[in-house]
Amino acid sequence: MRIGYAAGGFDLFHVGHLNILKHARSQCDYLIAGVVSDEMLQLTKGVSPVVPLVERLEIVGHISFVDEAVAEVVEDKLETWRELDFDVFFKGDDWRGTPRGVRLEHEFAEVGVDVVYFPYTVNTSSTILRRALDALTRPEAASLWQQPRTSTS
Repeated sequence: MRIGYAAGGFDLFHVGHLNILKHARSQCDYLIAGVVSDEMLQLTKGVSPVVPLVERLEIVGHISFVDEAVAEVVEDKLETWRELDFDVFFKGDDWRGTPRGVRLEHEFAEVGVDVVYFPYTVNTSSTILRRALDALTRPEAASLWQQPRTSTS
């Protein structure tokens, strides 16, 4: 049985997340989704999630392509591998060729884990959604929502 692992913040869940999980499941027999903890997102990306970990785990755990959802609470992917013993690691191709991606490929190659990249969904991302939310919650944007409406009748 081929066990796959796909890690992500899965904050503001969108079609790009769904695509990665769907494609990952098509290449393994059992898919574990690692949902990055709030603390790890702050540490690694410098952002706090909009949706808390417990809710992101609930969402991801109910996706039909996912066999198991676990909280990812350590930065070291090899430590995660030692705990879960997966055969293939799935990641968006925005990691391909980056220093972190190259290091990950070498570390996983040493223990026999394949790294498979999937196309990054450029039109939709949590970063884009977060920017849109930030724009809507700025004081000047909020005032637009609070203006009285005029009747056209």
